[in-house]
Amino acid sequence: MAQVQNAQGAGNMWTDEARTTFKLAWPLVLAQLAQIGLSTSDVIMMGWLGPEFLGAGALAHSFMFFFLIFGMGLVTAVAPMMAKAIGEEDEVSVRRTVRQGFWVCIAFSTIVIPFMLQIDHIFLLLGQEPDIAVLAETYARVGAFQFYPFLLFAVMRSFLAAHNITMVVLFATLVGIVLNIIGNYGLMFGNFGLPRLELLGAGISTVIVHSATFLFALFYALALKRFKDYNLLQRFWKPDWQRFFDVIRVGVPIGFMLMAEVGMFSVAAFMMGWLSKPELAAHAIALQITAISFMVPLGISQATTVRVGICHGRRSPIGVMVAGWTNIAMGVGFMVFTCMLYILFPGFFVQFFLNPADPENVAAFNFAVTYIMIAGVFQLVDGGQVMAAASLRGLSDTKVPMAIALFGYWVVGIPVGYLLGFVFEWRGIGVWAGMALGLAVVAVLLTIRFAQRDRLGLVRYG
Repeated sequence: MAQVQNAQGAGNMWTDEARTTFKLAWPLVLAQLAQIGLSTSDVIMMGWLGPEFLGAGALAHSFMFFFLIFGMGLVTAVAPMMAKAIGEEDEVSVRRTVRQGFWVCIAFSTIVIPFMLQIDHIFLLLGQEPDIAVLAETYARVGAFQFYPFLLFAVMRSFLAAHNITMVVLFATLVGIVLNIIGNYGLMFGNFGLPRLELLGAGISTVIVHSATFLFALFYALALKRFKDYNLLQRFWKPDWQRFFDVIRVGVPIGFMLMAEVGMFSVAAFMMGWLSKPELAAHAIALQITAISFMVPLGISQATTVRVGICHGRRSPIGVMVAGWTNIAMGVGFMVFTCMLYILFPGFFVQFFLNPADPENVAAFNFAVTYIMIAGVFQLVDGGQVMAAASLRGLSDTKVPMAIALFGYWVVGIPVGYLLGFVFEWRGIGVWAGMALGLAVVAVLLTIRFAQRDRLGLVRYG
């Protein structure tokens, strides 16, 4: 009888964790989908300007996102730090972490933005065509300043999620996507009496939208009575160097890990640019489509880090186990569904970006269909790696996962993609096959590490 009750209790732990995670995660998932909707609306409307604008704009966005994702990794450090502090009921630590998260955002953005403003010269050095480089610069001229609000909003999102407040994040992001579409329609195409600015207009709209979402989340947190005791902005300019460097210490490995993956996709974009404009445009479309489905496990992973971090702060190895594996199962399970969709119906998704009836789009459309089918295969491992990484992140285990990511993406993924694409002349198919292999290596190694967390001392309490 006792064994039956123990089994029932164990079963309740898993189902309770699944319910708790779902309640926390679904607004974050929808917020991530809305967030990717911002860039998706940009890509779709760039396509309305023509394949050349689409290729240049997507390449510029891909290049900037390579650095944005590193910055997001830096500030993602506040999520496990706050979750652990909440589990320990340490309000002072939460307050210090938020403030210094803001400091890290501002410092990083100030360093990177001048570099982004030289994007045309960088693209020329990397072998891109001059007209593509010039068009990319028009987007980056203003779009580079999105670093400040984008990263500051990431801090606020982590703060609110750590307190189980995610609906406001969803609301802010949904409003943002509507504003972005309206802004693009007016500034890119000269509607509503505004000048036709094309890619420059897309950059302006992006900065405005990210600024609005950050300010909304910030003022919401400041107005909420339950957060009054935090005094988030009191003595904001007073340095707290210990916590500042704590955020950097935890965040840099996360940033490099995320950067390694996004960097692989960015390098792949440059390799596509060496092939042809239709293949570059097709790559941008396929990448955008797969990025949309990736937002679901990414949103769940944000909840994963919080759930594992809270259990870690409560010194509960069993809670860590249940939270980690439940979330991994949820993320990978969703990607099984998208894998089937992309393999069976690739053309359905591509038609939203390019009209196959237009003779100018036929080549890019066919390439994109092929890449989407390949992407369907690596949906599974892509979901696995992000969920395993989030579980480890909840334990503040970031250095070894960073090394694993660098190995999988840069030692395996990129070289194999180049070898298959250019030496064996598989072209874009080879590049995408290399990326799939890199993701698979990282997913397997990170999952093994989480499975061995006790033996490795990641949850040992003394």
